[in-house]
This record gives sequence, structure tokens and C-alpha cells, in this order.
Amino acid sequence: MAAPTDTYDASAITALEGLEHVRKRPGMYIGSTGVGGLHHLVYEVVDNAIDEAMAGFCSRIDVTLLADGGCEVVDDGRGIPVDPMKDPKLKGMPAVQAVLSQLNTGGKFEGKGYKMSGGLHGVGVSVVNALSIRLECEVDRDGKRHYIEFEKGGKLKTKLKLLKDAPRGRTGTTIRFWPDPVVFTESTEFRAQTLLERFQMMAFLNKGVEIRFKDLRPGHEGEATSFRYTHGLVDFVKHINATKESLFSKVGHFEKAEDDQEVEIAFQWNTGYQTDGIHSFANGIATIDGGMHEEGFKKALTNVVNKYAKQWSLLKEKDGSLQGEDIREGLTCIISAKLREPQFEGQTKGKLGNVSMRSLVERATNDQLAAWFEENPTEARKVVNKAIQASRARMAARKARETIRRKSALEGAGMPDKLKDCSTRNPDEAELFIVEGDSAGGSATQARDPRTQAILPIRGKILNVERARLDQMLKNAEIQTLISAIGAGVGEEFDLAKVRYKKIIIMCDADVDGSHIRTLLLTFFFRQMKPLVEAEYIHIAQPPLYSTVVGREKIYLKDDAAKAVFLEEHPNHNKEFQRLKGLGEMDWDELGETTMQVARRTLLKVSVEQAAIADEVFSILMGEDVESRKKFIQNNAKDVRFLDI
Repeated sequence: MAAPTDTYDASAITALEGLEHVRKRPGMYIGSTGVGGLHHLVYEVVDNAIDEAMAGFCSRIDVTLLADGGCEVVDDGRGIPVDPMKDPKLKGMPAVQAVLSQLNTGGKFEGKGYKMSGGLHGVGVSVVNALSIRLECEVDRDGKRHYIEFEKGGKLKTKLKLLKDAPRGRTGTTIRFWPDPVVFTESTEFRAQTLLERFQMMAFLNKGVEIRFKDLRPGHEGEATSFRYTHGLVDFVKHINATKESLFSKVGHFEKAEDDQEVEIAFQWNTGYQTDGIHSFANGIATIDGGMHEEGFKKALTNVVNKYAKQWSLLKEKDGSLQGEDIREGLTCIISAKLREPQFEGQTKGKLGNVSMRSLVERATNDQLAAWFEENPTEARKVVNKAIQASRARMAARKARETIRRKSALEGAGMPDKLKDCSTRNPDEAELFIVEGDSAGGSATQARDPRTQAILPIRGKILNVERARLDQMLKNAEIQTLISAIGAGVGEEFDLAKVRYKKIIIMCDADVDGSHIRTLLLTFFFRQMKPLVEAEYIHIAQPPLYSTVVGREKIYLKDDAAKAVFLEEHPNHNKEFQRLKGLGEMDWDELGETTMQVARRTLLKVSVEQAAIADEVFSILMGEDVESRKKFIQNNAKDVRFLDI
């Protein structure tokens, strides 16, 4: 760290002009400069086209990954305005130039250009421009095609000019950009499957809008995909439940609009045991932390089901009232709210804060879900009966939980001496390594920093929680151990504030069994301790795959890419490379040096940006539908970068 100077005057103050601040602090605008931030550039441009669709002016969006690494997005909306700005600060500048090069500039602030939109901050496409080495924009309006071009960092290269007449009747915007490798040092290569998942979700949320995708990069042979859903949210629910056994075939649907806000809801129950199947959106943005629209729906859902059950004497006196978690077991529900001025809590727009939306959703659900139950009595009774079974299982699970609580983490886990805890009681610095097997657990215990690092070996493969109710799950010794060690409860009772470790690291072998154990653990965390994943407390250790010797020094290489770089830097290297398949193959000091020491290790952070997609993927990979799992693996095979055979 540089030593502070004694002088603090005007010379120490820097004013960043235009888009300079974006390049200085890109993470503030796109989250990161890794692959997540790279894809965010595409989303920003496509979101603008989606806003046009929400306003009723766009029916098709074409996204193309260009052969030279760029990305092109074409829409058939109104086209960004090209007339001179009236704003005194930008007077005379063409509006399209202002939108592309000035932060906080757009048609979404006063509701004049858009009644409802997702991108309310006005930073979207200007940020894309700032973080690109080049950006081109073509606008078709009033029968003419206009062109403007920017170079690295959003600097104007070609002033707005007329190219030619636009194709007859054609309006819309075309944007082409090339990400700057100076910013995106990890990679500027887009991942097709990541983009397709996002585009499919957008198409579900905007019924009738077609999103077409084409990949022109070498090796992809012009792969093309198109998404368009006539029934929108109903199709979304069917898609999520396609890998699950439905409780009944019908998908419920209703919508309600008042003043400047509206809500649309689609729902269906399956025979599964999960209670986290509600996925909510506000103006097309995934509200992964829920908010007022979810609160209104949950409250009204519980009220409607209990009222129906009592009206038709489906509940016995001993069952009492059904709780929300009982009713939501096996429910898949999409809530899409649209409103003029959404209030999002947090920079990530993860939670909707508009109280008026809670009232609207609650009224709509109380009225229209009750009517749906009356019109579909067979389905309604199945929902109630499933909820009653869930209630009884919950009571059994409560007894099991109480048994676990009465025992300490060491006494009640089923493996009395397994947890080797750390001495610190500060969760911010405490780490829990979940290690595959006693042998690796012993090495990890020797290699750890006992003050901050706890070791929990697990024996074999834990229960697949995708196929088990909570009461069955709590009988599993390994799961009991995890719950006790983490110390924050499980399921609906999970309390993130009580976690004993804010860094939970899964450390498994780099083979098929290790991958399976890792997936089972991730499924458990996603389904039963989801706030851990959302808070990004879950990490995956990255033990090296290779070792070799240079002189007298042993060198460790993370993967095949690292090995290739090493050989480029050491072309005359003639020593063998040892493939390290198991943690148990490394001495404890090697394990510590390569995988556990904070200064030298590499960790892969687990995050959930789109919960609906994650829900679907976990259902496919861990559910009963073998054919869907096979298809998923085939479709994603091209995107696998590290394969252990």
C-alpha cells in the first residue's frame, strides 16, 4: 500500500468526464469484469429492445454472435430518436448520440418514452459503449437509415449520418459492439448457453415476442435458435414442470390491472416436495429476493386454500390450519408484475418494495384463485390433500429437528468426532471445508489454519434431496451433521444471520464421484439453505489437476489451460506431468499449499442469478426424468471446458 501524502487539496480531486468512471469502476455497473459482466453487456442491449416490446412497439429481437467476437442486436421497435436534444446540457447533440455516450440519459425517467420498463437508471447501453473497443449503431426511422460509430471507451468516431433509405416499413435499432479485452481480462468469449437461458426467460415473460439467436463464430456452424411463446407465463410453468410429475395437468392463470400497475400469475402443483417454486419478476427483472408481489401472493394463497379446505370439510380438527409452506410444497408459480415506477431494494434490484403491488396481488389472488378453485374442484382437492400430507410430514420433521437441537454439533451428527472446528467464533473470518472422505479429511485437518478453518469430512454420497421430503432428509446422518455444523437451521426455518461460517467450501476429488458428491451438496444447499447460495457463501475448492518439477521445485497447475500456458513459457520442459485425481494423493502440506492457503488457493464462487433457470437445471439433473437429463447433457456438451475422463 502506498504511503499517504500530507497534502490534501484541490490537486487530489479528480473529475472523471463522460464514460471514464465506467471504465474506472466497471463492477459498479455490470457486477464484475468476469464472464458474468461480459454477458451483462448483451443483456443491457436486449433489455432496451424488451422495453420497446413492453411498450407495444417491438415483436422481434435478433441476437447474433459475430465471427470476429462481436455481438449484434437488432429489434423492430421505433428506433432510438435521432433529432437534436432539447436538454440545455446536451442541446443540439443527436438524441441517439446522447443515449449511447451519456450516463443517466434515456426515455425512461419521466414516463414519456416508456410507461413501464426494467432499465430505469438510464446507464444501460452507454455502459456497453464505455466497455467496448468499438460500437456501431444503425437506426431506421421515418424511412431513413442513420449510422453512428464509437471507438474504444465510447469516444465518438463517426458522427451521425444518413446511410440510405431504410427497407420499406422498417423501423428499429441495430447495435453491434465488441467487448474490450483490457476490461474483460478473463475472457471476451460469449457462452451461447448462458445467453440462450436468459433469452428464453425473456420470451416467456413477454408473450408473442420472438427472440432469435444465431452463432456465427468459428466452430459453431451458424447455430440458430428461436424462442416465442404464445401463452407466456403458462408456457413458462409448463417448461419448468416438464421434468416433474404434475399433480394435475391444468395450469392456472389470472391477471389484474389497476391504474399504472398490473400483475399476471401462472401456477401448477407437481408431486415433488420443494417449497421454493415461486419465481417473481418486476418489469421483466428477476426479483430473486422476492418482495411485495411475492408477499401478497403467499398471504392470499394461504388464505384461499385454508378457506376452501374448511368450506368443504377437507381438514380434520387435529390437522388445524395449513401453513404456507405446506400449501406451497410442489408449487411452481410465476409472478410477473409491471408498474410505472418500481422501487427495487439493493443495487442488484433483487427485491420489489412497492407496497401498492402487494395490495394488488393480494386482492387478485383472493378473488381469482378462489374462483379457479371453485371452477376446478378436482384439482383443488388434490392441492388440499397434498398440503395436508405436507403438514403431517412437517410435524414429523419438527420432531426430528428438535432431536437434533437437543444434541450438540459434535454429539448429534452421527459422526461424533468428525467436525474439527476452528477456534474463532467470528463468522466473517470462519471457513468450513466440507471434505470428501476421512483420508482427505485427515490431510485437510493437518493442513488447515486451526484458528479460522474448520474441517467436516463426509462419508460417501449424501441423500439426493430433490427426491425426498424434509422429514426423510433429517434422518440422514450426513445431512444432520451439515445442519448442526452450519448452525442456522434448515428449510423454511433457515436463518442466514445464525450461520457459523460465512465461507463454506466444498472440497471434492476431481473425478466422477467427486463431481456427483459436489452436485448433491449443491442441490441440498440450493433447496434447503438457499439464502447461503444467494449470499454467495458457498464456494468450490479448485485443487490442481497436474504437478511437475522445475529444477528442485514442484509446480502445481490448475487445469489443462494452465498446463498449456506453462508449456508455452517452458518450451524445453521435459519432465513428466503427474495427474492428481484425488485429494488423498497429495501430502497434507501440498494440500494446504495448493488448495487451502488463502494467499495461494483458487476458489470458485457459487451464485444464483436466475433462480427459475437454476430450479429447472436442478430438477433435470437430480430428478427422476432420465430422458430430460440425457438431452440436457447433449445440448450443453459443447460448452464443457474441463472434462475428466
